[in-house]
Amino acid sequence: MNIVCIGGGPAGLYFALLMKRQDPTHQITVVERNRPYDTFGWGVVFSDQTLGNLQQADPPTAALILDAFSHWDDIEVNIRGHKIRSGGHGFCGIGRKRLLNILQRRCEELDVKLVFETDAPGDEAYPEADLIIASDGLNSRVRTKHADSYQPDIDMRKCRFVWLGTHKLFEAFTFAFEETEHGWFQAHAYRFDAETSTFIVEAPEEVWLKAGLDKMEKEEAIAFCEQLFARYLDGHKLMSNASHLRGSAQWIKFPRVVCERWVHQGGPQGKTPVVLMGDAAHTAHFSIGSGTKLALEDAIELARCIGRRPGELEAALQDYEAVRSIEVLRIQNAARNSTEWFENVKRYVNLPPQQFAYSLLTRSQRISHENLRLRDKGYVERYEDWIAERAGAQRAPAQSPIPPMFTPFTLRGITLKNRVVVSPMAQYSCVDGLPADYHLVHLGARAMGGAGMVVAEMTCPTPDARITPGCPGLWSEQQRDGWKRIVDYVHANSDARIAMQLGHAGAKGSTRVPWEGEDQPLEQGNWPLISASPHQFIDGVSDWARAMTHADLKRVQDDFVHSTRLAAEAGFDWLELHCAHGYLLSSFISPLMNQRTDEYGGSLQNRLRYPLEVFRAMRAVWPQHLPMSVRISAHDWVEGGITPDDAVEIARAFKESGADMIDCSSGQVSKKQKPVYGRMYQTPFSDRVRNEAGIATIAVGAISEADHVNSIIAAGRADLCAIARPHLANPSWTLLEAAKIGYLDVAWPRQYRSAKTQLERNLERERSMAAQAGGLSPIEQANRALGV
Repeated sequence: MNIVCIGGGPAGLYFALLMKRQDPTHQITVVERNRPYDTFGWGVVFSDQTLGNLQQADPPTAALILDAFSHWDDIEVNIRGHKIRSGGHGFCGIGRKRLLNILQRRCEELDVKLVFETDAPGDEAYPEADLIIASDGLNSRVRTKHADSYQPDIDMRKCRFVWLGTHKLFEAFTFAFEETEHGWFQAHAYRFDAETSTFIVEAPEEVWLKAGLDKMEKEEAIAFCEQLFARYLDGHKLMSNASHLRGSAQWIKFPRVVCERWVHQGGPQGKTPVVLMGDAAHTAHFSIGSGTKLALEDAIELARCIGRRPGELEAALQDYEAVRSIEVLRIQNAARNSTEWFENVKRYVNLPPQQFAYSLLTRSQRISHENLRLRDKGYVERYEDWIAERAGAQRAPAQSPIPPMFTPFTLRGITLKNRVVVSPMAQYSCVDGLPADYHLVHLGARAMGGAGMVVAEMTCPTPDARITPGCPGLWSEQQRDGWKRIVDYVHANSDARIAMQLGHAGAKGSTRVPWEGEDQPLEQGNWPLISASPHQFIDGVSDWARAMTHADLKRVQDDFVHSTRLAAEAGFDWLELHCAHGYLLSSFISPLMNQRTDEYGGSLQNRLRYPLEVFRAMRAVWPQHLPMSVRISAHDWVEGGITPDDAVEIARAFKESGADMIDCSSGQVSKKQKPVYGRMYQTPFSDRVRNEAGIATIAVGAISEADHVNSIIAAGRADLCAIARPHLANPSWTLLEAAKIGYLDVAWPRQYRSAKTQLERNLERERSMAAQAGGLSPIEQANRALGV
C-alpha cells in the first residue's frame, strides 16, 4: 500500500513506523515542512498508562523514549504562600524535539521516506497514494479544505498562554498561582530532561489585556513573567524558542477542535481516503497533558484496525473512527472540565489552600477521591482529617479517617449527621393530597437508611397546584397531621432530619400519574392551570395555562404562606421552595415561559420579582432557627433560556432575600431541551453557584456512589449531595456505601446492627478473594475504565 502522511509530528511519524513494521512492503512517505531534526516547543507529558501502550505497539521505540524520560510522581500546588504536595501520579516528561528525533530515526531505520522542507499543498498533490494521513496539526489545511466532510467545530477558549522554558529543574509537576493588580496568573511547570523544564504561563484574556501584555515585546513579556514567578525560578531565566514570533504573537488561545467525521473518502481522483490524525482531528487542553498521547494512540489504533482487516481498508477506517472518536470524546470532556477550571481560577482562589489544591487535583472529574487514595493514601487521610476538623468532627485515635460524606453539616440551628440527602422524588401515591401509610414507609425507611436528611416530594399548597391527583398537599389540618405522623416517626426512629419541599405545578399540572401516561392531561376532572404567561407545556397536547393576574399572585403567595405555617406545625426541620423544572415559580424565572410586559416580566431582575416575593413571605413565617433552601433550574438546556451565568445571579438574589442554600438542578422547563448527560453532570452548576455567589449548595444528578459524594464535598463543589434513584433502589444506600468503602464507624439502627457486621465481613471477604486472585477491586476496575 502506498501511504502518504502529510505532517511529520508525532502522529504521522508514529503511524508511518508502525505500518512499516507491520508490513515492510508498504511504501510510506512522511512530508514535513520543517528541516530535519528541527522542531518547536518544549516538553510533553505522558502518563504511565500511555507508556504501556507504546511498549505494546513497538518495543524498540518505547525503549528509546523511556531512556530519555524524566519521571516524577508528585504534583505540587502553590497558592498564597502555601505549598501542598501529593504523590503517586506517575508522569513522564520528554522534550518534544527529543521525541520527534527518536521517531524520525526509527522511521529511517525502517526505511520510511522522510521528505523535509516541503510544504505540502494538500492531498491533491499525491494522486498515486492509496491512503493519505492528514496529520498536519492544529491549523490543518486538509481539514479546512474538506470541512464539509469532517464538519469541524473549533471553540477558542478564554485564556492566553505562552510556552516557555527554564533551566530551573522542578522536582514535581508544579502549579503556581500568583495574584496581580490585574487578576490571577498561573504557571504549569515540569522537568523534561536533565537540563530543562517547561514553564507555561496562563491567564484569562481580560487579565492578560489589563496587564498590557498584548502591547509588550517578547523580551518585555518574558521579563514580566520572570518577575511574577521569581519565587519559583530561584534566579533562573525564562526562555522562548519561538524566534519566528514577535510581540504578543507568542501568547495564544487554545482551540478545542472536535470533528464529526475523521475520514474523507473523496481524495485525489475521488477515490483515496484522507484520514485525520492527531491535532488535525482533535485537541485536548495542555492542562491534562493528553495532546501527544492522543496523537500516538490514534496512530496505534489505525495501524491495529488496518492490520485486523487486510484488504478491507474502508471497513478498517470505519472501525478506527468509531473506536477513537469515543475515546477522544471522553478525554476531551475531561479536558474541558480542566480547561474551565483554569479559566475560572478566581472562582476557587478564596477556598482554603488545602481545598484549592484538592479541587485542582480533581478538576477533570477523571480523578476521584478513591483514585487519589490509591495514589497517595497519606495525603488523602491528612486531608480527610482537615475536612472533618473544619466540620466540627474529630476522629478518635483508634478510628479510621472520616470520609467527607460522613462529616456533619450545620445550617442555622440544624445539624445534619452527614452530607447525604434523599432527594424529593415524586411518588404520586396520595388520595386527596393526604400523606398516609405509603409515605410513612417510604420516607421512614430512607430515614433509617443512614442519610443525613430525607426530603418529602414536592407538596402543593392547594388542590389546583398539584401535578397529578396523586400528589401530596399541605392546605388542610388533616394533611398537616398526616405529615406530622411521618415527621414524628423519623425523629423517633432515626437521627435523620426531614425537610418539606413546597411547590406549585403551574402549567405542568392537571396530568395523569406517570404509569398512566406521563405529562398527559387528565381524561376527566381537570382543573384550570395558571402560569407566568399563557403556556402549553407540550405543544398540541397539554392543556393551556392562562397568565396569572395580580389577584392570582396575591392568592398564591398567601397559599404558600399558609402551607409554610402548617409545615412548621408539623415539625419539619427544613423547608425548600421549588423554583425549578418549569413549575409555576420557575415559569416566572425562565424567559422561555415568561413573556409578561408588567413589572414581573422582561429582565432577570423583574422575572425574579414574584418568586422572591413568595420566598420572603414564607421566610417571614418560617421559624428563624430553621433553614430554607431553594431549588432552581441552573440551566434550561435550550437556546434563549436560563444559563449557568443566570443561575449565579438567581442564587445571589435568593441569598439576599434570606435563603440559606441553593439546590442546583437543571432542565425540565421545555421539551426542546438538549441536556448533556454524564456522571455528576449537574455538579458544575452547584460548583459555580457555591463559589461565585457565596452560598451553600446541594449538588444533584447522576451522583450514584460514595466516591462521587466524597469527591464533590471534599473539593468544595457542594455542601450536600442529593441522591435520588439509588435511594429508590436501596433505602439504605448510605449504609451500604459506607461498608463498600470500608468506613465502619457509622451508626446503624440498633435493630439492624447484626446485618452491619455480616455485610462488612462479606465485603471484606470479596476484597480479599479479589486480591488473592490477582484481580482488581471495584474501585481499581473503575479507575482502569477511566484510563487513570
